[in-house]
Amino acid sequence: MKNHPPWMVFLFLYLCSKLIMQVFKFGGASVKDPDSVKNVCSIVKQFAREPTVVVVSAMGKTTNKLEELVNAYFYRKGSVDEILAELKNYHFEILKQLFSDAKAAIYDDIENVFVELIWALEEDPSFSYNHHYDQLVSQGEILSSKIVSAYLNAQGVQNKWMDARGIIQTDNSYREGKVDYELSGRLARQELIPALQKHQLVITQGFIGGTSENYTTTLGREGSDYTAALIAYFIDAKQVIIWKDVPGVLNADPKYFKNTKKIDDLTYHDAIELTYYGASVIHPKTIKPLQNKNIPLHVKSFLKPAEAGTTIKDGNKGNSVTSYIFKENQILLSIQPKDFSFIAEENLSTIFNLFSKYNAHIHMMQNSAISFSVCTDNDPQKIEPLLADLQQHFKVLYNTGVQLMTIRNYDPETVARLSENKIILIEQRSRHTHQMVMKSSD
Repeated sequence: MKNHPPWMVFLFLYLCSKLIMQVFKFGGASVKDPDSVKNVCSIVKQFAREPTVVVVSAMGKTTNKLEELVNAYFYRKGSVDEILAELKNYHFEILKQLFSDAKAAIYDDIENVFVELIWALEEDPSFSYNHHYDQLVSQGEILSSKIVSAYLNAQGVQNKWMDARGIIQTDNSYREGKVDYELSGRLARQELIPALQKHQLVITQGFIGGTSENYTTTLGREGSDYTAALIAYFIDAKQVIIWKDVPGVLNADPKYFKNTKKIDDLTYHDAIELTYYGASVIHPKTIKPLQNKNIPLHVKSFLKPAEAGTTIKDGNKGNSVTSYIFKENQILLSIQPKDFSFIAEENLSTIFNLFSKYNAHIHMMQNSAISFSVCTDNDPQKIEPLLADLQQHFKVLYNTGVQLMTIRNYDPETVARLSENKIILIEQRSRHTHQMVMKSSD
């Protein structure tokens, strides 16, 4: 728009502001196999009645497999060739069942992605683990979005494939890219909105962003929800729909609890609380951009798309349903000054700065006179260097293999039942929330 007169630019922006748009997000389970991709096509046909951005995650467990690939490449553990062959076979089997014409352009597109992966893997690692992680693991979203876009076009659902790395701009914080809101918003208005006006449907990727040096970053594990929220914020969408394999936001993970209940409505505040404590149905960063522009978020089932699901929006009525959030593979750190002096403000400042340095997220913390306890994810890529740094300043004890249980709207009977036959290492409670770090008594 550089060569257009100011009045034309103003008219364009005014018309864009009147465009009614929405954002859909489909996770890995919704595109895990050919039938799932066909189901996505059916949902888009039925529910994308206005200009829609479709954000797609990597297919099935592709991200996990790509993480194995990064470890095999960076640490020389495992066979790079075997893992890559498994990934390639998985995606090409899906292609064969979706596209009967072996000469369809999508075959070359997917082959080219794997060629680029091979080129990247042929060079010795020259950057940090996190840098290589983002360059390799991000290809899962590129693969899935290209396949979904091509299949929709083949079924007469015309769309435009766009690379999210040209819209979502971040700094160089690999694996935890911090989004440049101003630049990303400008790019969304310049590139994404015109594409929606022309094509009505845009397919892009979740989880990934780009830097000013044209490197790829990721927004944190399971970050595709966050991508959908960012895009909605930048284009002033009327709503976001996250399509899941559950009927909505449940009061507990059905993997751990029977007889779960669907929560029909949540306020932004309650949703932020649940995601902060680790509820996996929504990425923790998702709510803030939506709340800032009062954009409702709907969590619906891709298995039963006509059902209402859960709506998250502004409101005053709090959630009273008892909710259970269960986090496995945690590590509990007990940090003490080496001279047994008090845990003072300067100690806490050093500790928090180190957690921030290694992007280790604190899920629970508690302090006494000479000790500060922290529960966090036991991610070796973060914990090992964090421990090494902490041990330069403090005495550090830790328990691995512990579980963090958070109960919202708790009662004593529920707490007693869930902690039965467990050793409670630390616990704390507030008016609405009870947390316990536990391990098995066996």
